[in-house]
Amino acid sequence: MAKGPEKNTKNKALHTKLLNRKKAKLQAEKKESALRLKALVAKMNEKKNSEGSDRI
Repeated sequence: MAKGPEKNTKNKALHTKLLNRKKAKLQAEKKESALRLKALVAKMNEKKNSEGSDRI
């Protein structure tokens, strides 16, 4: 049986590495924005609660 052409594993490995890097970056950005949003919501709730206590 004849062997087929050699597989291009070097480019596949580089491509996988780049895709994994891209996924990690997107995941980190998503987590960062979620933390920022959480902090903003907490700040607004705190402000809202302090305004409510001033009225009473």
